[in-house]
Amino acid sequence: MTLPAIKAEPSQNSYDVVIIGGATMGSAVAWFLSANADFNGSVLVVERDNMLEQTSTEASNNCMRQQFATEINVKIGQYAAEYVKDFRANLGGDPEVPHLAIQNFGYLYLSDNKELSEALIRDQKTQAACGSATRILTADKIAAAYSFYNLDDIELGSLNTVDEGYYNAPALVKWWRRKARENGVEYLQNEAVSIGRDGDRVDSVTLKSGATIAAGMVINAAGPRARLVAEMAGLSIPVEPRRRYTYIFEAERPLDQDLPLTIDPTGVHFRTYGKHYLVGCPPLHGDPAVDFDEFGYEPGIWEEKLQPVLANRIPAFSDIRVLESWVGHYEFNTFDRNAIVGPHSTVENYLFVNGFSGHGSQQAPAMGRGLSELITYGEFRELDLGAFAYDRIERNEPLVERAVI
Repeated sequence: MTLPAIKAEPSQNSYDVVIIGGATMGSAVAWFLSANADFNGSVLVVERDNMLEQTSTEASNNCMRQQFATEINVKIGQYAAEYVKDFRANLGGDPEVPHLAIQNFGYLYLSDNKELSEALIRDQKTQAACGSATRILTADKIAAAYSFYNLDDIELGSLNTVDEGYYNAPALVKWWRRKARENGVEYLQNEAVSIGRDGDRVDSVTLKSGATIAAGMVINAAGPRARLVAEMAGLSIPVEPRRRYTYIFEAERPLDQDLPLTIDPTGVHFRTYGKHYLVGCPPLHGDPAVDFDEFGYEPGIWEEKLQPVLANRIPAFSDIRVLESWVGHYEFNTFDRNAIVGPHSTVENYLFVNGFSGHGSQQAPAMGRGLSELITYGEFRELDLGAFAYDRIERNEPLVERAVI
């Protein structure tokens, strides 16, 4: 099926659902709505960057894991793994849809202090209770499995190599977008600039081009711009863009086995990346909010933070060469580092799907399905995502996710 070009202006002046943001989250919601036989409404997706070049989707490291500190996030990771492994069937069996697989090099969290060790042990119990294969390993057992690490300062580690690693998230988003459009979802290359309200309901979205669209429901899927899009409706959300750095490098002495995604106690993480390696980290000095279109590098981020950590933890990486790098944004939830999903507490036809704090790529299948269920049936069915409700912020009852990289 050949799809028409994405246009800048809507084909009609009213939609049942208007989704602001057409990258990973917006397209997840659009696809699951369009694939739900019990939903018969019209859906418009408004995306300002149709090529997704400056989105968190484009900058994602595309990883999958279950090693979280909260039970619901473990279950979301498990759901995502099963969804991805059966991706073609989940999109209706179209032979053009690729089979997606998880490259199970695993995640390894390293601890160099008692407090972190106790947290990893506590988290492993939560994960194991959900059926995850996470194991706590002493330093000597880590060395037996991965002899290339320097573990002189390490007490223990938390390792899972089952459904943890890399998958092709860009392909997932591409096919959600395509299949949603085949099912009648309309995508626009435009930008929402204001949201109209009539008391406790939103009723319209005005575009940068000047058009105003009547909306039965508005979904904020704007990623790092979530706070700005909430403010358009006179609402607030504790989500801000925060920079994350990623570098791809080659090693003069490559390792003789896959490198798990290793989370060093310093906060630097690194893993296998095809024939090369990937390393990433938060900023060098603090972790401040930035503008959504700020993609600059801090001076010294490579020389002062990344390179020294790599050379210390893996001595074979003392001689490496950078091949490419990029800066992306987490849509960081400053309240509790967890998702905010579902309606505003008083403006009930304004829905959030925001605040994933670096986990959006793998949490999108559960979020897309969950919002589709909520919109269609008035309840969550596959997974109960009620713990992520907006009103926990108003009640000051955070659901803290400790395991944020």
